[in-house]
Amino acid sequence: MGLLYALFFFLWWAVMHVIVIHRFGFSWQTALIDSTINNTLLLILSFAMVMALHYYTPSRSKSLMLFGWSIILSMACAVLSKLVLSKIYEGDNAYVVICHKSFLIRFCIAFLMIGWVMLFSWITNTMKSKQESEARKTDAEKLLREAELTGLRQQLQPHFLFNSLNSISALAGSKPEEARKMIQQLSDFLRGTLKKDDQQMLSLQEELKHLQLYLDIEKVRFGHRLSTEINANEQSMSLLLPPLLLQPIVENAIKFGLYDTTGDVTIQITTKTENSDLLISITNPFDIETAQPKGTGFGLKSVQRRLYLLFFRNDLLQTNINQNLFTTTVIIPQQPSAANT
Repeated sequence: MGLLYALFFFLWWAVMHVIVIHRFGFSWQTALIDSTINNTLLLILSFAMVMALHYYTPSRSKSLMLFGWSIILSMACAVLSKLVLSKIYEGDNAYVVICHKSFLIRFCIAFLMIGWVMLFSWITNTMKSKQESEARKTDAEKLLREAELTGLRQQLQPHFLFNSLNSISALAGSKPEEARKMIQQLSDFLRGTLKKDDQQMLSLQEELKHLQLYLDIEKVRFGHRLSTEINANEQSMSLLLPPLLLQPIVENAIKFGLYDTTGDVTIQITTKTENSDLLISITNPFDIETAQPKGTGFGLKSVQRRLYLLFFRNDLLQTNINQNLFTTTVIIPQQPSAANT
C-alpha cells in the first residue's frame, strides 16, 4: 500500500513538472522530456535507496545517516538531470539558461522527495524489524514455557511409576491376579498421560475419569485403607482445566493421609463454580503428631508453577489446615484468552 502511494505521488509530481515547464514558455514536448528524464532519475535513485534500506536499516542512534544519504542522492539527481538535459538541448540557449538557474530548485525538490521516501521506508522497516523481534521473543518464551511444562510433568511421572512398580512387585507373588490388574490399570493410566498436552484444556469430567485410573491403582496398593469421595456438581463438569492437574494434588493428599497412619483414610474431592471459575478442593485427614502437611512438596509446587505458566497468576493454588484436615484448593480461570495465552 505504501509503494502504491509513493508511485501515485511520483506520477502526480511528474504531471505538475510538465505543466510548470510549459508555463515558462517551452513546448509540451520539451516539458515532457524534461519531466521524464528528471523524474526517472529521481525514481531510480529513490528505489535504489529503498532497496538499500531493505538490506541495512540504521538504528535510531545512526538515523542521521539518512540525512546525509538524502543530500548525496539529491545532488546526484540534480547534477545528472542537468548534464543530460543540457546535452540534449545544447543548441537551445534559453532552455540551457533555465536549466542552470533551476539547479537549486531541482536539488531541493529531489531532497524532499528522496528524503520522504527514505524516511517512510526507514520507519516501515524499523517497525517490521521490531514486530519480528517481538514475534521471535514471544515464540522463544512460548517454547520455554512448553519445555518447562513438559519437564514438570515428566518429573512427576517417575515418582508415581516407581511406587506402582514396587507395589506390583509385592503383589506378584502373593496376589498375581491383583498384580495383573494393576499392570493393566497402570498401562491405561500411562497411555492416557502420554496423549495429554498442556496446551489443550480438557473438561473436568475427562480429568476425573483419568484421575479414577490413578485412584484405582492406589486402592490396589493401600487396599481398604483408602477410599475417596468425589462431589462434583453438573455445572462444573463441563468446565475446563489443564490435563493431569489433579493427580499430583491427590498424590500429595494420599502421602500425608496414609503414610504416617495405620487407619482408614478418606480423600474428599469437591468441585464448584465461583464467579464463572472452577474451584476444586482436595481434603485429606492427617495425624497431627506424626505428619507435617506444610504443602511445600514438589507435587504442589509443580502444580502452582504450571498454573502460573498457563494463567500468569500466583494465587490459583491455596492450602488450609483446619484441625486434622488439610485442604488444597485450586482455582481454574475459565476465560479463553487467559487459558490460551
